[in-house]
Amino acid sequence: MISDYFKLAFSNLRHRGLRSWLTILGIFIGIAAVVSLISLGAGLQAAILGQFGSLSVDKLTIQNKGTGFGPPGSTVVEKLNENDVEIIGGVAGVGEVIPRYIKVGQLEYNGVSGFGYATNIPNEKKLADMVYESMNLKIAEGQLLEDGDRGSILMGNGFLDTEDFEKPFGVGKTVKLNGENFRINGFLEKSSTLQVNYMVFMLTSDVASLYDVEGEYDMIIAHIDDVENIESIAEEIERKMRKDRGEDLGEESFTVETPLQAWSAVSDILGIINIIVIGIAAISLFVGGVGIANTMYTSVIERTKEIGVMKAIGAQNKDVLSIFLIESGLLGLVGGVIGATIGLGIAFGASMSANQALGENVLLVTISWPLLVGAVLFSFFVGVLSGIFPAIQASRLNVVDALRK
Repeated sequence: MISDYFKLAFSNLRHRGLRSWLTILGIFIGIAAVVSLISLGAGLQAAILGQFGSLSVDKLTIQNKGTGFGPPGSTVVEKLNENDVEIIGGVAGVGEVIPRYIKVGQLEYNGVSGFGYATNIPNEKKLADMVYESMNLKIAEGQLLEDGDRGSILMGNGFLDTEDFEKPFGVGKTVKLNGENFRINGFLEKSSTLQVNYMVFMLTSDVASLYDVEGEYDMIIAHIDDVENIESIAEEIERKMRKDRGEDLGEESFTVETPLQAWSAVSDILGIINIIVIGIAAISLFVGGVGIANTMYTSVIERTKEIGVMKAIGAQNKDVLSIFLIESGLLGLVGGVIGATIGLGIAFGASMSANQALGENVLLVTISWPLLVGAVLFSFFVGVLSGIFPAIQASRLNVVDALRK
């Protein structure tokens, strides 16, 4: 009996081929939007998390409040100083304190100039090792910087295959930074943090000399001995710096950021993205559902006499109801399968285009079978739901009245 319902439903949909495909169009656009946007959203989430790959749970980041967009500490008017370093280092529970520079500089090589960011590696081996470990910096070619490597630099992995300077970089070659010569000491392995791949690293003493910023820092990293008390330690640092600067609570000119706060900010951004995705998908699926309902209502009107004949030869209300629900469900199901396939194709296409434009495999999309299966089942559910009222209307038609039409 069920197989007969499906055969009849397929036959009816095939008979109204153009209308059926136009109805399916509304559904598969919605499902394609859902699959592509959610897949890209997941890839974007992985990319953003990758940018926070250097975030450690035992570190606090202290910086003055900035005036614009850019890496931490690079847009502030007033820099942190040695007094701030001493205050932070004097708080109970704080271990090592590492001042950091993040500077914009001009890089010249092979007669070609470009601009980018430079940061420092501490001269002290212990502190340098902590920076290498916390940022997950590993050498690909050459050697990491040590205290005796003054006048030398490390370059991010992106410089190994860049064509911007029309000549490949290499270990031992000389480049100019802000007009001064530096020897390339090595190249780092590719990092999950895109910015690191195109950053230049030099010893703290070289940065201070090159930019004439001795005793002024863009940010300070504080390593915490007791991770469980990191929040209370952060509060104590805030209290002492506020007192030193004569500032009131809530009017600080600086920020003390814990790993939890950094992750919370990222989560808020991802949450907003997901809400937008859900909103777009909901609108698309609503339009598709209206299309199915409209098609099924039209079908009831066109097939009134056919329904009367079916009932006259013994079909019951539930039989008519089942046939119409199967038809509407099939419209949703086919639209879901096509939409999921197209949506996945759009996601991969967008990912490839973005990665090609950036020159890095940053935005990666993977096939999520739960997402695909869920999208198809949901489109089937939307189809059935949209066909309920037309199916009820068809099943309740009076035999005599239906045969007269």
